[in-house]
Amino acid sequence: MSKQDEAELILKLYELRREPTMRKARDWVFLEFNPQSIDDVKNALFGEHSGYLRMVMTYWDMVAALVNHGAIGLELFNDTNGEHIGTFAKIEPLLGEARGLFSPQFLVNLEKLIDATPNGRARTAAARDRMKAVRAEVAAKRAQAAAQP
Repeated sequence: MSKQDEAELILKLYELRREPTMRKARDWVFLEFNPQSIDDVKNALFGEHSGYLRMVMTYWDMVAALVNHGAIGLELFNDTNGEHIGTFAKIEPLLGEARGLFSPQFLVNLEKLIDATPNGRARTAAARDRMKAVRAEVAAKRAQAAAQP
């Protein structure tokens, strides 16, 4: 595949992320979905936001498969994307349990992409730490706002 073809595919994938339902799903995953246990994952998968979670997880697993199979080069992909790392950071601690419950293939392409990315696991851990800090800051601001008359 030529670099131009790869660039066009990246732009097409970006367009898909801008689709209104996908945008809502991505917002929900990044702002609201913070699983601490496999029960949190199950509740999300079988709750009102099931479609959002499935949409985001399968989107990034599909995109990872495209990179893993050479449709988009790893370096170009990583230079133009980072959201997949944050998505993986949300589920990585629970991945083994999720695969045991749902499917041994659950996010296998995304994990392979993370492992192929230079410092991929370290970047994932750093993303998880940043998200935890942001959640704590947001909670503190909400508590402060609620305490004011």
